Amino acid sequence: MVATVTLNNPAKRNAQSPALWRALAEAGKLVPGTVRVVALRAEGKSFSAGLDRQAFAPEGFDGEPSFLDMARGSDSELDATIAGYQDAFTWWRRNDIVSIAAVQGHAVGAGFQLALACDLRVCADDAQFAMRETSLGLVPDLTGTHPLVGLVGYARALEICATGRFVHAEEAERTGLANLVVPAAELDGAVQDLAAALLAADRDAVIETKALLRGAVDRTYEEQRAAERAAQARRLRALVGVTD
Repeated sequence: MVATVTLNNPAKRNAQSPALWRALAEAGKLVPGTVRVVALRAEGKSFSAGLDRQAFAPEGFDGEPSFLDMARGSDSELDATIAGYQDAFTWWRRNDIVSIAAVQGHAVGAGFQLALACDLRVCADDAQFAMRETSLGLVPDLTGTHPLVGLVGYARALEICATGRFVHAEEAERTGLANLVVPAAELDGAVQDLAAALLAADRDAVIETKALLRGAVDRTYEEQRAAERAAQARRLRALVGVTD
């Protein structure tokens, strides 16, 4: 089963706010166990232009702490606030699902990090990624730095973040940011085809494989060999109906 999460504020180029982050975090909690693939898409010309600039106004968003209020809070309060925002970006990499971001147009700042939160990225040929936080005197704090370094390496990740430049679709595909680039008109179809291919595989085998790959970066070669053996033992016993 495939679930689709859609950013639906095209008039503001799907700019993000704390309210959106709470909605995305809640969406993760509501994904039923029958779902194997989650597709993240966006209405309009842009995937997401990043943080809504209202966040930088002295009054901030209605009912939300402004940046000024946040800065005046204690370290623990500020940490808890940002951690709550990050919840919208963490569940996409759960082992029991495979998430696919369908990216068209601009994916800037928080938009870039939301695309990076997903396991896979299928991009239209007009996609443009940029991490613009440093130009605002900030750092990327919505979980994007870890996957970015994993995909393109430290040096390129530093250059992308420190300069804030745009990474266009061709470079994104060449450097591993994008799994696939297609004409904009074919974006939805390409995501559907990829989802169908993922659904064709055995679910438990995909879950075990995803866990193996996610953990590989933190394991030594020998530890990864051992993890592979343990995972395969579980799969073989499950296939033949042997229980511990």
